[in-house]
Amino acid sequence: MVTQATSMEIRDNQKRDPNKIAFLCLSAFYVVYCARPEDWLHVLSVIPLAKITGIAAILAFLFSAGRGKRRFKDVPKESYYLLAMIGVLLFASAISPIWRGGAISRTLDFSKVYVVWVLTFLLVTDLSKFRRIVFIQTVSVSVISVVSIIKGRGTDRLDGILGGIYSNPNDLAFAIVLSLPFCLMFLLSTKSFFRKALWIAASLVMLRALFMTASRGGIITLVVAGTACMWHFGVKGKRLYLIAASGLVVVVLFASAGSTLTDRFTSIWSDPVDLDTRRERTARGSFEEREYVMARAIDGIKEYPILGMGTRNFEVYSGIWREVHMTYLQIMVEGGTISLLLYLIFIGIGFRNLKWLRRRKDLSPEMKLFSGALHSSLIGFVVGALFSPEAYQFFPYFSVAYVAALVAYVKESDQEKSLIVKAERKIPALTYAGNGGVPVTT
Repeated sequence: MVTQATSMEIRDNQKRDPNKIAFLCLSAFYVVYCARPEDWLHVLSVIPLAKITGIAAILAFLFSAGRGKRRFKDVPKESYYLLAMIGVLLFASAISPIWRGGAISRTLDFSKVYVVWVLTFLLVTDLSKFRRIVFIQTVSVSVISVVSIIKGRGTDRLDGILGGIYSNPNDLAFAIVLSLPFCLMFLLSTKSFFRKALWIAASLVMLRALFMTASRGGIITLVVAGTACMWHFGVKGKRLYLIAASGLVVVVLFASAGSTLTDRFTSIWSDPVDLDTRRERTARGSFEEREYVMARAIDGIKEYPILGMGTRNFEVYSGIWREVHMTYLQIMVEGGTISLLLYLIFIGIGFRNLKWLRRRKDLSPEMKLFSGALHSSLIGFVVGALFSPEAYQFFPYFSVAYVAALVAYVKESDQEKSLIVKAERKIPALTYAGNGGVPVTT
């Protein structure tokens, strides 16, 4: 009776969620950020959708503050490392010798990730909300993949097909790879044949768009994240058929990707004098350009080792208006050694939390899928960050927030179970003495 009553109270509290409106606003922000409707529906470009949904989520949460399951004092320490990194970037931008105004403006724009991170942790308090937020990210990226394929038909790469965060094909490829493990997670967690078919279609569309970007870093990231997925879902999950099917799909897509991707890889080790086609020479030029900006980034680190030169100021410093295609160098040259250290600690805590989750022996099959997908996504990120300038893209920060929210959920569930057990022990058991039916405590 105690267990049933307590469970009913928990369900009633969930139904009376005071942060329901705030969560809906946060969900709207995720749709706007991940699907970027203003970048392919130009009629929406005049409306600041991200600001509207973000501010609405903040106001709705503040209005219901103190009545939700989690409060500001519950925010985990990794959020403080993220806040400290933003603070260092802001200070470095304020004293930048290159372009202070632009660096400060860009840092303030990036600082929105902290607000979203905290709101995600505070509002994603159960598995249904976790599923919804991750569902929004995954479906949004699959929609972007469809739009990119349609609009980019006939082009060598999906370069500039969309605006915003997906204008660069490398950034688009990065977003796809980080979302693919979630697509696979939903595929394996549903029992509906129709939904499985939809998730298979979404996966194929995302993979097709990835290969159309011809992003070398994206393909390498796919191999790493895919290997992690196969370990979690195929080997540990005892789904060996998944490994065979996934390998076959990747081989077919690679074979049908055309010569653009092949040329971009072979141009790395080919002798420049042997490059005959314009595409091969362009790919080789891109590789040599990356070598040049990496050397310039190292020069910048030597010149500004502690605080860097300010957010996104390396493009000016490079002399050719290009980013350095390595996240760790990007953070270090623009935010200094301090920012890089804070960044690595922040990501490291995400991995530590995942390790704690994966060591639990009492996780449900669904939770195991969640933790495996997050682990694969983060592993893909730390490797992919070696080949892409993704320091200011929100997707990796989202993944760390998802991990923090899941860890908090598991710990809260442990506390609820502990309270139920204590309540049961406090109420004495009743027995009936003799035939008189008189209750006696034992």
